[in-house]
Amino acid sequence: MNMKKIPMRKCIACGVQKPKKELIRVVKNNENEVFVDFTGKANGRGAYICKDKACFDLAIKKNAFNRALETKIEDEVFEKLKERLDEHE
Repeated sequence: MNMKKIPMRKCIACGVQKPKKELIRVVKNNENEVFVDFTGKANGRGAYICKDKACFDLAIKKNAFNRALETKIEDEVFEKLKERLDEHE
């Protein structure tokens, strides 16, 4: 029996490795739009974060999104991301 490999990803805030499905993916696409990718399949540079408010706030505080997505992210984008995460909970 062949065991299927579970893709693991690391949270950019707390650094904990978890299965990809347990994390939320934030993507920067070619047009430099930053958005939450609930499918996990959108094209672009992705960063993963725990489904946790504390991790989201920590990632903002540590500038982890800016580093991981290699771009300067505006505050209103963070507000939009936060709203999307609230809807998803």
